[in-house]
Amino acid sequence: MKSSISRRGFALGVFSSTTLAACGNGIGGPGAATIDARVDSTLNFMYENYTGTRDLSERAAGMLVMPLVTEVGLGLGGSYGRGALRIGQSTVDYYSAASGSAGLQIGAQQYSHVLFFMTQSALLEFRQSPGWAAGADVEYAVSDQGQMLRAETTTSLSPVIAVVFAQTGLRLGATLEGTKYTRIIP
Repeated sequence: MKSSISRRGFALGVFSSTTLAACGNGIGGPGAATIDARVDSTLNFMYENYTGTRDLSERAAGMLVMPLVTEVGLGLGGSYGRGALRIGQSTVDYYSAASGSAGLQIGAQQYSHVLFFMTQSALLEFRQSPGWAAGADVEYAVSDQGQMLRAETTTSLSPVIAVVFAQTGLRLGATLEGTKYTRIIP
């Protein structure tokens, strides 16, 4: 019985990893120009649909824009996406976002997210880290009735604010806690 559970766990792990690898995140082949075009499109969509984000971006020291993150789970799960760090209007670095999870889960979803670094020290810590992990210190700005984004005064004083939007798929909810961001060369 014990070896059967181990094989089942192994099979679920292989299936989840293969499924995650097979789910292209839509960014296409490697290339800075492709990522930048997706980042521009994502920012335009966010500004049009969540007007409160424009104010956040104007006050932020920098923004990490992840145009498309694909997340799958069947017992074991994970997510992956690629994006760019913008300071002002300029891309300064490219990053991947990856996470893994285990537990009672099934489904797949895709979403976009932007991390707003509201202080220079939060941005510097992110940039100097060999691999930064989103934790409990990330505040989420929530969408109210799908249109208006609310960033309360306490939220806007947080060093890092996350906005998750454009969710599609069969999995409910998206959290960035435990997601590891790593600098890449596209």
